[in-house]
Amino acid sequence: MEDSFQHKGLRKRLIESLRVKGITDGTVLDAMDRVPRHLFMDSSFIKFSYADQAFPIGAGQTISQPYTVAFQTSLLNILPREKVLEVGTGSGYQTAVLLELKLKVFTIERQHELFLKSQSLLTRLGYKPHFFYGDGYEGIPAYAPFDKILVTAGSPDIPHKLIEQLRPGGIMVIPVGGDSGQKMLKITKTAGGFVEKEEHGNFAFVPLLKGKAS
Repeated sequence: MEDSFQHKGLRKRLIESLRVKGITDGTVLDAMDRVPRHLFMDSSFIKFSYADQAFPIGAGQTISQPYTVAFQTSLLNILPREKVLEVGTGSGYQTAVLLELKLKVFTIERQHELFLKSQSLLTRLGYKPHFFYGDGYEGIPAYAPFDKILVTAGSPDIPHKLIEQLRPGGIMVIPVGGDSGQKMLKITKTAGGFVEKEEHGNFAFVPLLKGKAS
């Protein structure tokens, strides 16, 4: 679980590259600078840990490109101590970034292999989100409403159950589209329960699937 001076130096370089690419939220960048991304990747990918690229993590999933993590997180307009639902724990890297922002994080993963792996790693690193194994389309209604919802997989539509679990005034960031790519949507739920949508560019995510994997 080493986080050496070399790792930290590479991380600083990555953060500066994200600034150059247009990420301006210093709070998000500072949080990412504190998370040792190399520990969330397979050892064979260590030399790529601080490249601005996505990489496989098993179970047909990827650890998101750092730019994408920074971009999605910035769109949430985070405030400290907010309650956030993350749909798709994956490697746990995005989860750690959210926790570094002093948020109360509820994270759900449908792939049992990844659920166990990320739970073990995040716990060993001292992070304490609320972990759930289940169907992200269903959300976690028992703990709703959430101030913010972040979906880390491409959805063919906007899951209505997630909208229901978003508090009035809350924000959900979700990539919506098909296999050829998705539009990044920022969805704000109005006080009257309506939704306002903003499009923020094209991205490519692994698909958000319904149900729990075996």
